[in-house]
Amino acid sequence: MKAAVLEDLGRLTVRDLPVPEIADDEALLQVEATAICGSDLRILKHGNPRVRPPAIIGHEAAGLVVKAGSRVTRVHEGQRIAVGADVPCGRCRWCRNGLGNNCAINYAVGYQISGAFTQYMKLTRLLLDEGPVTPLPAGLDFDTGALAEPLACAINGLELAGVSLGKTVCIIGLGPIGCMMIDLARSMGAIRIIAAQRSAKRLEIARAYGADVYIDTSKEDVVQRTREETGGEGPDVVITACGSVEVHEQAIEMVAHRGCVNLFGGLAKGTRDLSVQSNTIHYKECFVTGSHGSTPRQHELAVDLLRAGIVRVAPLITHKFPISGILEAFQVMESRRGMKIVVHPQDED
Repeated sequence: MKAAVLEDLGRLTVRDLPVPEIADDEALLQVEATAICGSDLRILKHGNPRVRPPAIIGHEAAGLVVKAGSRVTRVHEGQRIAVGADVPCGRCRWCRNGLGNNCAINYAVGYQISGAFTQYMKLTRLLLDEGPVTPLPAGLDFDTGALAEPLACAINGLELAGVSLGKTVCIIGLGPIGCMMIDLARSMGAIRIIAAQRSAKRLEIARAYGADVYIDTSKEDVVQRTREETGGEGPDVVITACGSVEVHEQAIEMVAHRGCVNLFGGLAKGTRDLSVQSNTIHYKECFVTGSHGSTPRQHELAVDLLRAGIVRVAPLITHKFPISGILEAFQVMESRRGMKIVVHPQDED
């Protein structure tokens, strides 16, 4: 099989490898689609302590089960499935209580568990027993199924932020996650959605998602504009779907009294510390939370939302590559020329 192997920092090589052998409690997935995540790019450029080269990364995946061990009951041969990232250990209190993304071990596909930038991927016993492995319903294609993973992360963020009926929600950062959040927030009952972005290209793509207000942050003061759009109160919920410390600070400044800020976008190593007047939080009685990853429950919910067409992802898929073109795929990702880039391991040039 062909696989993209992370040999070292900055070095990704397409190699011919043996198809994995599986045990009685494992299965083999023929990977049909794997989307590139921002974390994949960070691993390639900067590494991660949970990834030890040579390694296969990639965790937003969907494919066909082509072999299942004799003791496997969760999947069967010929089944179409989507696979997510965070895999609970199943033993600690977080995992036992359905919060496996907070596990101290933090197992994940494409990290400790060999990932999906490959033609064939082993579904380990732990992944099958505890992880996000969700059947794809008829009519849901593999590209869409692969994006259940980032949608699950978006669900986690909006659930933690308490998005509900009647809320005004501001989403800052309209990459793939931010766009999904527009549809998702609407489905959760948000009555008014304000969407903000500095890139003109991404702002234009995001207009297909029908937010009530769009703000070009390269031209307008996002704090002032959101206050104008909310009668001076500020949004009930602010989501920072970008990796900017300045946006994190603006979010806390703009949120309404008793509102909630979700610091969804992580910050790069070496970013300066957040500078916030604690009295802003004190007198507003507002809530500041973070979120990362997702749980198997949220991955299943993501597939259901995609099946029902409640969250749309087709407008986000701007580029597709065979596995032989994965280096170019990462270049497109890094240059921000595209939104969601999908690799098709079974395709050949």
